[in-house]
Formats: sequence, structure tokens, C-alpha cells
Amino acid sequence: MDVASATAAILAHKDKVSAFSVSAQFGVRNPSHEIQLQNLVTELTQMPVTCGHELATSLGAPRRALTASLNARMIPFIQDLIQAVQNILQQLNIQAPLMIVKGDGSIVNAETALVHPVTTILSGPAASVIGACALSGSRNAIIADMGGTTTDIAIVTDGQPELANEGARVGDWQPMVETVKVYSIGLGGDSEVRFYGGSIALGPRRVVPMSLLAQQHPQVLERMQAHLDDTPTARHNRFVTRLEHNQALINQLTPIENQAWEMLEHGPVEMETLVFKDQELAKAMARLERKGMAIYSGFTPSDAAHVLGQSNHWSIAGAKLAAQIWARQMRVLYGLGSWEKGNSEEPAHRVFTLMNDAICQTLLEAGLHQENLLNEARSRNLAALMSKLILKNGNKDDDNALFGITFGKSHPIVAVGAPATTYYPQVAESLDVDLILPKYGHVANAVGAVMGSVVQRSEIVITQPTEGVFRIFHGAAPFDCHDLDVALSQAEAIVKQQAYDLAKSAGAADVDIRIRHDHKHITSELDGELFVEAKISAIATGKPTLELSVTG
Repeated sequence: MDVASATAAILAHKDKVSAFSVSAQFGVRNPSHEIQLQNLVTELTQMPVTCGHELATSLGAPRRALTASLNARMIPFIQDLIQAVQNILQQLNIQAPLMIVKGDGSIVNAETALVHPVTTILSGPAASVIGACALSGSRNAIIADMGGTTTDIAIVTDGQPELANEGARVGDWQPMVETVKVYSIGLGGDSEVRFYGGSIALGPRRVVPMSLLAQQHPQVLERMQAHLDDTPTARHNRFVTRLEHNQALINQLTPIENQAWEMLEHGPVEMETLVFKDQELAKAMARLERKGMAIYSGFTPSDAAHVLGQSNHWSIAGAKLAAQIWARQMRVLYGLGSWEKGNSEEPAHRVFTLMNDAICQTLLEAGLHQENLLNEARSRNLAALMSKLILKNGNKDDDNALFGITFGKSHPIVAVGAPATTYYPQVAESLDVDLILPKYGHVANAVGAVMGSVVQRSEIVITQPTEGVFRIFHGAAPFDCHDLDVALSQAEAIVKQQAYDLAKSAGAADVDIRIRHDHKHITSELDGELFVEAKISAIATGKPTLELSVTG
């Protein structure tokens, strides 16, 4: 390895990043270079560093590199989250171990999550699946978890959700992380209602609902009222607030971007006013939003629910003003809708209907995804067509339908999450499926979190590169045996100890270990059956250690 070039690259980037990732093409077979670079990064920067071989055991260098990079990118977020929770626990004098849910529904302690935060991808939906099953008592169900940002759907059969062994899929991303098989799409209460492709669309961008913004910053109501008397622009309903405080990103801001960042310290900034005052500063503000450091406000399904009386926890006045402003934008700027000025309920009904149709289509996409048909068909168009047919069949007055398509007859929908009670009764009626809205469903993920166990896995691969040589890929470098039974025995002992150590360090008390063997052979006409490869896996499970102390 070229240590001099590696040193120069590390020093060149150390003031521009929050963490490092290292991933070699065959690092899962021989991680010695990854480990060497990891030590070099630590020595030169004292910053977090993620290695690809720590996160995945299968080949596929590009996806493994992506996984390592996503893990490094998530470290600042998980650090902030854990620090915030620890501060609250300290303030409340709660002395208990802090555990974090992983994407497969298991839990680890905070120290382990800090090192491998990418394993927490889809942890919320995983916990919600466990919690929803417990709260509903259902063994066969379509679990739909709807939050502010996403809708996450999983299918549970005979009480067990399927695991996505090929890796989590979030939108178009698929890192090498084992999770509950969840279909996740950017559709939630905070999804932006926008003009797109000649029509009104929902998401996938998340914005701050205007009702929430007005609740937290009542001074924006005056500016919203003024928008009703102005000529509509695309910037109405558009305020900017801070989102992420990432020092590495702040250090790279240009002077005018830093000026915009400092401006946000004093509260929401209205883009319409800023454009007229200083266009360069407005452009800098937009760049902060693209970098993920700031977030826009906008009209959302949550606002529509407040207008229609389905929700009342934020500013109803803000929601109604936002609906009227948005309706004027759609009508005047894009020629959509015929709502009268001052009417907030009809635009809100339009958004509510759009949300219903979008959820129905999302459930169908999840069904196709579960059947491994989504990737083959790239089937959003297919799901949209099926949705129209199913919704048409739901019209009892139509006796001339050529197709009879049904959905979810064996699996009721169990809807959880804060917005579930608002939208899913209409969705269930549209799809003609049974619906369960469990009591306390809005905190199903919390229920699932406390039911979790620590689960840690270790895996070793054995190959036969030449006849009679059995190579065990373990640690910093592989080693060879000349007897298969000996190789298998050594590999089993290694993974058993590794899984045990991982479980104990992740916070497990009593540890139970299961060993799995996966052998591959081929049959040759000349040589008979030949050993090709074996994967030896150990799965260690245990409830978390409850080291409680009582103070007077």
C-alpha cells in the first residue's frame, strides 16, 4: 500500500469531513489494507472511520463501499441523537442502559450504534412492525407505518416479518444492511404538495408544514396574510429554517453562505422578501437547503388535515392560510383548480384525495415488492394501473367491469403512526380491505423497541483454491488448513467466539448462540463431488443487561 499517498489524502480532507470510510475491493477476504488505513486515519485525525469489512461479508465492492460511506455520513447524526437522549436521561435521573434499534428489529447499546450507525437504517419501521403485531394481535398483516417523512410497509405472515437479506432498499439506495423487508417511500404528513409534470403531486421532498411553522413562530401569520393580497409566486408559503448543525459543513461555507446561516439563527427567513432584498443571499439560502443544512416550509397533507378538522395539534389558522395561498398558486401560476379565493376546504379535500390515492398505490407497490416483482417491472406504472382497476372495482354501481382484482384479502392492514387514523379508514374503504387501528398505534415503534433483543452475527467463508487446501477468511489475513473437517471446526469455534463477544459488547446479558452451515459443492464426471465453498455463521442473541443503580 502507498502509505505516503494515503497520508496526503487523509490530511487533505480531515478539515472538510465529519468521518472517513475505507473500503477495499476484496476487503471481506483480506482486510489488512483496510485495517492499516483505519489505524492511519485514527492516528492522523482522531476522527471516526468506518471499514467496509466491518459492515458486510459478501462480495460486491461498489455496494459495500456505498454502505461504508453511508455509515460514515450517519455518524454525526447518531452522535447528536445519542447525546441528546443521554442529556435527557441525566436530567430525569434515569439510570438505565441506552439501547438503539437496528433495521432487523434487534437492539444494540449506544456505543455499538455509534460505530455502525448504518445498521439502524429502517430501525423505526422495524420496531413499528414488532410493536404493531403486539398491539394488534395479528399474525398475518400488512403493516403500514406512516410518519411525517415516509410511509413504510412490511408484510407479516404467521407472525414473522421477512428479512431483506439482499439489503435494505430505501428509494433507489440499497446498502448491504440486513433489515426487516420494508418498502419505504417518501410519502408522509410532511410531504410537499407541489406542481409537477403538469399536475399536482405529493413528495418526495419533506418540508415543514405551515401549521407547525405558525405554531412555533406565530409571527409568520402576518406575512402569510399579506401573501393573499399579493400576486401569487412560487415562493409564497416558503420560509427557511435551520435543520442540521454539522460543523464540517459549516467550515466549508462561503462568506455569503455563512451570512445566510447566521441569519437563520434568529428564526424563519421568508424567501419572497429575501429575493427582493438580496438575490445573492437568497441563492446562498437555497444552497444551504440543497446541502441539507436548512429546510423549506410548504403546504402539506398535515396542513390539509388541520383544515378539515382531522387534526388540531398545530395552528389551524396557519393551515387555512397556507391552503388558500397554495390554491391561488395552483390556479394562477399553473392553471390547476377552480377554487374561489378564501376557500381552504376544497383545496384541502383535493390534497386528501391525492393522499388516499397515493397510499393505495404505495400499498400495491409494496405487494409487488414483496413478491419480488417491483424491480423486474419497475412497476410504479403497473401499480398505478392496478390501483385504478381496484378502485374502480370498489365502485359498487359499476356492474360492467372486465377485471376483478382484489388486494389483501388474507392480510388486513394494520396502520400505525401519528397520521394513520387520519388517512387509512378511507384507504381501507377504497381498497375494500379490513383495517386495524391499534390503540396506542401512534407509539407502535416505541412498543416494538422495548420488546427487542440483542442479536449479533458473525460469518466466515471457507474456499478450496487448490485441491486439498481449505482457506479460512478470517481477521487481518486468511489462513489455510489441509483437512476440511479441521477447517470447519476451527471456523465454527472462531465465529462462535466472535458472535459471543459482539453480543456482549452490544449489551447482551445471557447469550444464546446458534450455528448455521451453508455448503456449496459441484459434481464432476471425473472427480465426483467437489467442495467449493462453505459459509459458517453464528447468531448470538440475548436480552439487554439491566445494570440499574438506585440513588437516594
